[in-house]
Amino acid sequence: MKLLKSQRKYIRVILIIFLIINTIAFVHAYKFTHFAENESIKTKSPEKLSSFEKVKTLVFGVNYPKPKNTKLPTQKYQTIKLKSNKEIECWSIKTEKSKGTIIIFHGYGGEKSSMLDKSDEFIKLGFNTMLIDFMGSGNSEGNQTTIGYKEAEEVKTAFDYISQTGEKNIYLFGTSMGAVAIMKSINDYKIKPKGIIIECPFGSMYETVCARFKKMNAPTFPMAGILLFWGGIQNGFWGFDHNPTEYAKSITCPTLLLYGEKDKNVSRKEIDEIYANLKGPKNLKIYKETGHENYLKKNKTEWNANISDFLINNLTF
Repeated sequence: MKLLKSQRKYIRVILIIFLIINTIAFVHAYKFTHFAENESIKTKSPEKLSSFEKVKTLVFGVNYPKPKNTKLPTQKYQTIKLKSNKEIECWSIKTEKSKGTIIIFHGYGGEKSSMLDKSDEFIKLGFNTMLIDFMGSGNSEGNQTTIGYKEAEEVKTAFDYISQTGEKNIYLFGTSMGAVAIMKSINDYKIKPKGIIIECPFGSMYETVCARFKKMNAPTFPMAGILLFWGGIQNGFWGFDHNPTEYAKSITCPTLLLYGEKDKNVSRKEIDEIYANLKGPKNLKIYKETGHENYLKKNKTEWNANISDFLINNLTF
């Protein structure tokens, strides 16, 4: 009888722990994939958090206000609204005697104005650009983000829009989540860009969730897997299947893959696996002193040379 009571006690304790872990993971998953629409304060980066703040963040999740565009193009531009799985807002910037069009996709927590410096460099090289606000960001609809999963359809929408203008030289440029969305769009929708330039795409959704916990010096097991499970349930997809390493096997167009050696969000192993799986002409460039950041800050000259060489070598007239 005493043994039975003891077993029930242990079962209750295990059940309570299970419920607490899943509740925390559920909250984390929601905050990770839904930006706050009020004027809340963004949670600081892990490196800037105190021990107490880290514990608080691990329990209650990050606070991330919906990203807002903070500036406008310096060139003449057109604002375009496209109907995709959500309504997305784009900026179209045209140059005289254009060599082609580069569609630009931002990363997690970004928006199209954060990519204007990259757009400026492409314009200097003689290309039209179109900058996209993914769903949940900037002036696009909603507050949801799926870390490249549903955003892949928005890549297709933007690509189709430019294709319908008669443009033949269409390139896709994306950083982090934007790079992942490009890869998934090619895999799922079989779009045929002239070439793609992708910066620091993660290898799998599971690995990128693990990276978040590692940055907080927290164990990845079992929370990373549970968080990914609930994130998928909340957003209508199976997160464990969101694997750019696999998407790479469908990519046959010329690809320039860029990576910062000191990246704490994406490992070199993930990049090497993606690069190995790419099926078309490909080139990998590594920036030794750079992390998961805007490569123009520390590597502008090298970045411009890499981009220019890639575009020149893959142009058709």
